[in-house]
Amino acid sequence: MAVIAVVGGPGAPGATTTALALLLAWPLRPGRRILLVEADPDGGAVLAGALEGRVEAVYGLRNLAVADRRGLLAQTIWEQLIDLSPEGNAERLLLPGLTDPAQAPGLAYTWEPLAELLHGIEQQGYDVIVDLGRSGATGTSAVLARRADVVAVTVRSTLRGLSAARPRLAALGEDLAAAGTGADALGLLLVAEGPYSGAEVSREFGLPLLGVLPYATRTARVLSDGGDTTDRRFIRSELMRTARSAADEVQLLVRRRRQRLAPNAAPAGAPAVAPAVAPAAAAQLSAPGGPGPAAAGPVAGPVAPPSVPVPQASSAPGPAPYGQPAYGPTGQGQGQPGYAQPGYGQFGYAQPAHAHPAHGQGEAEPPSYAPPVITTGPVAPLAGLAPQPAAPAPFPAHVQAAGPTEDEGQYRLQQPMVTNDQIEDRYPYNPGEVLHAR
Repeated sequence: MAVIAVVGGPGAPGATTTALALLLAWPLRPGRRILLVEADPDGGAVLAGALEGRVEAVYGLRNLAVADRRGLLAQTIWEQLIDLSPEGNAERLLLPGLTDPAQAPGLAYTWEPLAELLHGIEQQGYDVIVDLGRSGATGTSAVLARRADVVAVTVRSTLRGLSAARPRLAALGEDLAAAGTGADALGLLLVAEGPYSGAEVSREFGLPLLGVLPYATRTARVLSDGGDTTDRRFIRSELMRTARSAADEVQLLVRRRRQRLAPNAAPAGAPAVAPAVAPAAAAQLSAPGGPGPAAAGPVAGPVAPPSVPVPQASSAPGPAPYGQPAYGPTGQGQGQPGYAQPGYGQFGYAQPAHAHPAHGQGEAEPPSYAPPVITTGPVAPLAGLAPQPAAPAPFPAHVQAAGPTEDEGQYRLQQPMVTNDQIEDRYPYNPGEVLHAR
């Protein structure tokens, strides 16, 4: 369906929490899946947050840099995914982010082929959400935002949040207009913390409003710090309901933009037709290592890769069709086997006829080349990985709910019932003395 980039900003507006909410609330037709990529150069937060450290930090984005240098990016990415589906059917997947911001420079030449790969798997039945965090939309990783169908910016509706977002939105819009798919890819995901309404913010910034998420701290804490995402109260919470509405608005914006940029495409609202899969790819999809029914909870391991289509080069100069990256001269012998090495400021996009030539050079015809072939290798069996620990056990029976709720559908305040016998058994001294000493 689409590649969606979620961007944050100063003040921690909640980009990762919003991306996780979209991942769990995204509507999926039969046979489709969704992938969340933690591409924040400042580091990922899901492993230690929503997963509460239950999955070892050996999977993730940091392993793709070495794989890309060896020409194994398309194969290795499937070995780094974690299944976040409540049913364990590998429909909602996660590619964990960096564990240290110092690892970001090693991915400088990997962002470009990663963006191409994400668009390739998107055409094979995968929706992709890219969490760019605070600084991922700038620098070398900006290509992920420039290639995205929609760039959703999370903003808090406070004066401080709106003031910090204004210059970043202006700069991001200019960058998308100059080197991306257009400034109309921008949209707002508003966190209703302050006094300003969504209509006011949308009118002031001149950007479409994709959704208004409630400022529900207890529900959001399940996504940011861990909790039971299968609980009925969490599923029916206001945050998840508004996330489903935001996902519908994002999909509608994608269909409108693709209809405008590709007039010969299917009309807006029409169901997408999945491309044909080669027999070899069909064999890989049914390989023993492919995803299948499993126990609930996060499962780390290789996921059967789909067939990644090979983009065809255009014979005429000019911008490449929407959704297809424009390739430059191959980078054989330059540390990037099989991938194009774009010049500074080009990021792999074909330059229009009126673009300024390089200093001291005239207008030149595009070089002739053969597009690189992206292949997928064998998939290791899932049984070869150590089982991951299950989700934490629920609260014991002696913990009882009491007190009013903060918002509709949220968890009640819980206070353990402790008897005098338990105090005497655990504390050989007076607990009042401990409190006084503190």
